Amino acid sequence: MKTVRKLQSIDDVQAALVAQEYVCERSLATAIFLALKLQRPLFLEGEAGVGKTEIAKVLSALLDRPLIRLQCYEGLDVNTAVYEWNYTQQMLQIRLLEAAGHVNVEQARHELFSPEFLLKRPLLRAIDYPDGKPPVLLIDELDRADEEFEAFLLEVLSDFQVTIPELGTIKAAIPPVVIITSNRTREIHDALKRRCLYHWIDYPDFDKEYSIVLAKVPEAPERLAHQVVTFVQELRREELYKLPGVAETLDWIKALVALDQEALTEQVVHDTLGTLLKYRDDIQHMQGAATRQIMQRLSALA
Repeated sequence: MKTVRKLQSIDDVQAALVAQEYVCERSLATAIFLALKLQRPLFLEGEAGVGKTEIAKVLSALLDRPLIRLQCYEGLDVNTAVYEWNYTQQMLQIRLLEAAGHVNVEQARHELFSPEFLLKRPLLRAIDYPDGKPPVLLIDELDRADEEFEAFLLEVLSDFQVTIPELGTIKAAIPPVVIITSNRTREIHDALKRRCLYHWIDYPDFDKEYSIVLAKVPEAPERLAHQVVTFVQELRREELYKLPGVAETLDWIKALVALDQEALTEQVVHDTLGTLLKYRDDIQHMQGAATRQIMQRLSALA
């Protein structure tokens, strides 16, 4: 049987996260502790790839609760996010009732719009969970969804309930653990933020990123790990369209380890830039003098 860690203090939360190979500062551990203690959603903002989504996954493992993920996108609606009726099964049931004859209209309507024909989508599954153990609900990249959907979330986050006209209001006995993330491609409305605790996750400093690399890619040579983190830290000072996040740092060092590299060279950097940078203009900017200058700074630091 899996042992669930007791998270009775901020120190417990921080230690539990480290045990799950998630390195974080005390301020983030405090925000997570308060979200669990106060049963409030935790709203996380920051650049892509800094570890916002990973927090929900880690909490799911720590609390031994299922993770329900709602990936947001433009055009997301209630049918996709909350519920819809199983029209195919309803039509089949209508055919069966017609074949049986003597259809009672009221009884048929009651049967057709019963929980048996309800398809639960992520938000409803997070509220109407079956086993008494509230899940971890991840509402990922909310800034990609329309403002209309954001407004719909207000009822869910205020009272943890969903109203279905045919069935009534379904309310969570115990609120799920809610993590909302945003890459800040647009501003999220204040009305939603007020219902949440808030934390901004920034790019990590050298020591934190180095610790993350050692934890996530322990097979990497220490010299290579040190050089990679130093290079990425220097790279984030460049004028790029999209700066690399921690996720890209980890992708890069895994690629270098797969290539049996023990240390960075200018040629290796050029050959593997596509694992670190995702835009052609950024890669072109870093080919040549820009990479050479960073490599020179690395040599000076060695």
